[in-house]
Amino acid sequence: MSAANPHDHAPASGSPAPAPSPPAGDPAASADAVNAVDAVNAADAVDAVVAAWQRERPDLDLAAIAAVGRLGRVNLLLGPAQERVFTEFGLQRGEFDVLAALRRSGAPYALSPSRLSDLLMLSRAGMTNRLDRLESAGMIERSLDRADRRSFQIRLTDQGYATVDAAMTRHTANVTALLDCLTPEELTTLDALARKLLHHLTAPA
Repeated sequence: MSAANPHDHAPASGSPAPAPSPPAGDPAASADAVNAVDAVNAADAVDAVVAAWQRERPDLDLAAIAAVGRLGRVNLLLGPAQERVFTEFGLQRGEFDVLAALRRSGAPYALSPSRLSDLLMLSRAGMTNRLDRLESAGMIERSLDRADRRSFQIRLTDQGYATVDAAMTRHTANVTALLDCLTPEELTTLDALARKLLHHLTAPA
């Protein structure tokens, strides 16, 4: 079963959480609050899958399957939504990642190809392809490393610097908008849970 496929992994068992009482006061505000709760608790496509498995395999606890299924579905939706921003700047996601790694490294915005490969967890061949495309587009330049004349440094050009700064501004605004259904407290909680899960999955066995 693929973690990214909502039809393979489904949501947690059990009934949706009861809706809280609508706030007193403005009837329109009360209606909006009730509608928001209904939207959160509404059944999604994965619920049908879980219900079917509960019917066929009532012995299984499907809570973890539910969480992984929804995480996969979120990832599938967030990916293209982010890609659209990079496309506005003539970049693929991988090319943005290279420019962003150089930009956040600080002045003089230069790193070795091997360092870039390590930071982005990419093979040397895959990194070479990205660098070739970015160099052709005028975003980076290769120069001999002054400390080691046998190796090269990859440096942002002025065009690359301006492009990645503009793209990062749009990327941040886009991702913020994609998650604007969450309150600041919920976003903090989500980040903490994701951090905990990531640590667990990447810790040595």
